[in-house]
Amino acid sequence: MSKTGNRQVRDSGGEAGKGRPRVDRGVLGRVFGMLLRAYPVLVPVAAFCIIFNAVCSVMPAVFQQKVVALIEVHWKSGDWETASGEIVPLVLVLVGFYVLSIAASTASRQLMAVITQGFLSKVRRRMFDSMQDLPIKYFDTHRHGDIMSVYTNDTDALREFISQALPQMLASGIIVLGVFGVMIWYSVWLALVVVAGVAAMIFVSRKLGGGSAKYFVRQQKSTGATEGFIQEMMSGQKVVKVFNHEDQALADFKKTNDRLYEDSFRAHAYANTLGPVIMNIGNLLYVIIATVGGALLLARVPNPSVRGLFAGAGLGVVTIDVLLPFLNMTKQFTGNVNQLSQQVNAIAMASAGAGRIFALMDEQPETDDGYVKLVDAVIGPDGSVTEADHRTGHWAWKHPHRADGTVTYTELRGEVTMNDVDFAYTEGKQVLFDVSVYAYPGQKVAFVGATGAGKTTITNLINRFYDIADGKIRYDGINVNKIRKSDLRRSLGIVLQDTNLFTGTVMDNIRYGRLDATDAECVEAARLAGADDFITRLPEGYATELSNNGSNLSQGQRQLIAIARCAVADPPVMILDEATSSIDTRTEAIVQRGMDKLMEGRTTFVIAHRLSTVRNADVIMVLDHGRIIERGSHEKLIAEKGTYYKLYKGVFELE
Repeated sequence: MSKTGNRQVRDSGGEAGKGRPRVDRGVLGRVFGMLLRAYPVLVPVAAFCIIFNAVCSVMPAVFQQKVVALIEVHWKSGDWETASGEIVPLVLVLVGFYVLSIAASTASRQLMAVITQGFLSKVRRRMFDSMQDLPIKYFDTHRHGDIMSVYTNDTDALREFISQALPQMLASGIIVLGVFGVMIWYSVWLALVVVAGVAAMIFVSRKLGGGSAKYFVRQQKSTGATEGFIQEMMSGQKVVKVFNHEDQALADFKKTNDRLYEDSFRAHAYANTLGPVIMNIGNLLYVIIATVGGALLLARVPNPSVRGLFAGAGLGVVTIDVLLPFLNMTKQFTGNVNQLSQQVNAIAMASAGAGRIFALMDEQPETDDGYVKLVDAVIGPDGSVTEADHRTGHWAWKHPHRADGTVTYTELRGEVTMNDVDFAYTEGKQVLFDVSVYAYPGQKVAFVGATGAGKTTITNLINRFYDIADGKIRYDGINVNKIRKSDLRRSLGIVLQDTNLFTGTVMDNIRYGRLDATDAECVEAARLAGADDFITRLPEGYATELSNNGSNLSQGQRQLIAIARCAVADPPVMILDEATSSIDTRTEAIVQRGMDKLMEGRTTFVIAHRLSTVRNADVIMVLDHGRIIERGSHEKLIAEKGTYYKLYKGVFELE
């Protein structure tokens, strides 16, 4: 449980291992639909190549029958010259089919590689695009490692389905149908024997394949849970070591890992059994066909066939030119039935993986009904506000009034008010009660109180990471629900307690606050925050590469860069959530001077445990269990000798 109060972190994939496997046809249908929309030409061309290659695979049986029939005829006459003249063209035609088959196979593989990787790239891009629109609540309530598993394991399951299982199913299905058609063309009796063998294969596939698919789906979910646990342990490794939690962490990992092992073991045990069983049923069927065919051949039993029906030759009998190709077709038929059965696992995993992918894509995006925009403005000597088409250093709210169609402009001053606000992260568990806050332009408002009192929650509501249950929040007199969230947040600068630095240079991380900022502006922001001194002493200065959340910097240095990032954005309202909590007192004094300059003329909300950092606040609000119990200046609250006084004197502790 994190500092998100009553919010609970859960697996995005649900509890692993529960429920029977279910291939969701709707999910797979959606995959096919997306494939066709993404590649409306390449997909049909690739399918044609696969089908053509499969048809070519059936042709040798037909040619073998014709060659054996010619040999049988000319064996009796002894006219081998005529036989060779008839057989060679057949062989050349067969060679031609093989050449075309090789070309079709090569083309289909290349096309499927382009389609698969391109499709997955589009899926990942769409997932990431959808993820950017999700509310903060989603990330507070889902394991980050499990979300990462959707991008890796689930997309890989989709890759295997599209690149391997789908072409194999199409090819094997065409071959099975084609071979069966040739079989009944030559002999209905032998075809019926094959059907009986296939019925046995299907029965075994349903029994073993169902179990295999069930555990492969469980494996998919267990993998996500395991990756989520590992990600948690990696990000919290220092905490693990500080509290000597290694043994307990290992025990917890063992439980998660054992579940993954159990699911993976059972999945592969079923899968590894299915192939040999199906293959040996095919071998047994081959022997049965040879025995039955031989008996029919010797007994000269009437042989009903489609060929005889169309040729008007009557029933006829089983001959050697029918039996020999039939044996080869039996191997080909059973082999492809085996290939089809092997795709059950890929289909089940793809269905489960695609379901999780679509769940992320379809997650309800952050709603934004705002229509008031933040624009560059020119402020006239008389206080009039007009919109500018260039950066002026002044901002205004552009407010279109839907009632009469007029547009008004309100200068962005930084006045924030909250009136009787109630809020709960989860229904029935209220965390704020009748909170009212009045922050006038240029004021410094401080929140103090124990952890969980609701300090950070208030700032989360100001920038609309969460929406209130009751009450009103106004920004420069405008209801924040009417302001577009992107514009609202652009007017707010936030320095969080937990610092996040991104892979890139120090300069890139500072410029993250405003992407069009020049190098000089970034350096000036760093000087203002007190970060320039240590940055210039880094190996490459501002060009020093950072990675792994700036692990090569101290916590204090990382926080200074975060403050510089906020400074370069030059926002009229700032939120400092324990901004100096990770900085030593000497560094804090340096930063505080810069912060004081940064806060000049800006409305600032400060959350701090060190009460020394809020002494100069215009208003200090003391929170307790979601209620504001005291408010006033430092001197006023000290004089009242209430909770703040006791906190300041050390009678109470904030924790």
